[in-house]
Amino acid sequence: MDVPVYNIKGTKVGSMSIDEAALGGEVNPALIKQAYVRYHANTRQGSARTKNRRQVEGSTRKLYKQKGTGNARHGDKKANLFKGGGHAHSKKRTREDYRLDMPKKMRRKANRNAFLSKVVDNEVRIIDRLEFAEPKTSAFVGFLEAIKVDRSALLALPAEGEKAAGTRRSARNVEGVTICRADQLNCFDMLNHRYLVIGKADLEAWLSGPWSQITKDAKINPMGRTPEAAPAAAPRRKKQEAA
Repeated sequence: MDVPVYNIKGTKVGSMSIDEAALGGEVNPALIKQAYVRYHANTRQGSARTKNRRQVEGSTRKLYKQKGTGNARHGDKKANLFKGGGHAHSKKRTREDYRLDMPKKMRRKANRNAFLSKVVDNEVRIIDRLEFAEPKTSAFVGFLEAIKVDRSALLALPAEGEKAAGTRRSARNVEGVTICRADQLNCFDMLNHRYLVIGKADLEAWLSGPWSQITKDAKINPMGRTPEAAPAAAPRRKKQEAA
């Protein structure tokens, strides 16, 4: 599949060939949903708490006198009947863990398959050189209009580099644009945005980097792993000469 490549002015300057078979061949909704639910569940803190009337901040003054008003008998305004009052049965559970697990190879397949779905729907914008000389929000808004991005967009940038810093500063105040690292693309972020904007070099690195290992080789011979330093040999002790 050939995907058009644009420059920063929105002009088509070439195309990039993407192997559909390496991305799963066809969209697998069940796999994408499983990964999406996992990423979503792992964002939960599990620390929901509610306050009882003793923990609500405020005055403990009695609202009105006990008798003679015709109203029900009340003390302070922290009762659960009043707005802003405490809960009758407040949540006091310990921190809950909502995290879900998923094999590494399945996660990578789901991420690549989600990218395939964006490519099929023509929602990927590949830029030859995604660089801005100076941080300027208006220039980035004009860039989005040039590449016909009129909805929410996920902007994938390299983790380091001065060239990416100008682009990051230009895009951080634009509504509907989320910035992420190009080496951390996942199906949750891609599916939560209509368009994906990424540089050609960053996309090639993601397609051929460690995230491309979706077979058993990912466990046997993983890419990107730094070689472990060999343990230093203990110094030999000299034998003490007999006196």
